[in-house]
Amino acid sequence: MLTIAIPNKGSLSNDAVTLLTDAGYHVKRLGRELKLVDHENQVSFIFLRPKDIAVYVGNGVLDLGITGRDLVVDSEADAEELLALGFGKSRFFYAVPADSDLTVDTLSGKRIATSYPNLVAIDLHKRRIKAKIIKLDGAIEISVNLGVADAVADVVQTGRTLQEAGLKIVGDAVVESEAVLIGRDADAADRPEVRTVIDRIRGIVVAREYVMIEYDVSTDNLQRACEITPGIEAPTVAPLSREGWFAVKAMTRKRGINTIIDDLSRAGCRGIIVSDIRTCRI
Repeated sequence: MLTIAIPNKGSLSNDAVTLLTDAGYHVKRLGRELKLVDHENQVSFIFLRPKDIAVYVGNGVLDLGITGRDLVVDSEADAEELLALGFGKSRFFYAVPADSDLTVDTLSGKRIATSYPNLVAIDLHKRRIKAKIIKLDGAIEISVNLGVADAVADVVQTGRTLQEAGLKIVGDAVVESEAVLIGRDADAADRPEVRTVIDRIRGIVVAREYVMIEYDVSTDNLQRACEITPGIEAPTVAPLSREGWFAVKAMTRKRGINTIIDDLSRAGCRGIIVSDIRTCRI
């Protein structure tokens, strides 16, 4: 039976459960169970702290896991990213006092507070910067005001918390993070049961990025319309009972769909309909 680790709480857990449920797995907990068995799909789900998941997978204790890319890097576990999942997106930055002239390149000899000591150590080593890393488990941004650190390194989503603490972001993102599916190594995807999980999940991830658009168009405007909605391989075109008109169907990215509808309308298309896609294989 395949074993898959899932975050035990928080938005990462909720989104992972939703994704797996949409992919056809029975993974919703009734309470605070640490293990659920989906007998129909022969998968056992284990609920763990997000920071621990890469360690269990990397050691071969569990087959697969869902956690944050930043947590995988920080764990230094021997685990491989198999699929980006499109949720839980964030970026990892250094931040210094707003009235400071400090930059990432001038952090040598400074104290850097973080909950991700290994990730920071790896990055500082690449930059050839020697600084003292102070490991904290929470409220990283207050450490500068309390005199514990000169700078912080943390996950940033909106940046509002840092601003409220009188800090500013410096430098580019160290890591662009999101939820990822991980395995012991890249060869894990060669196992048929693992490939099934990956294909199912990828179908949901891709479906969330696309919609199905359908419309009617005349012969004169057909070529232009198909240029606007080229689809994955090509749009599906079928003749209507009305002579000189065709029905067109194509997958297109959800982002910018309203602009596409505008362009189709200007190209003389009629009866334009957009539908969500639950899952797909492309």
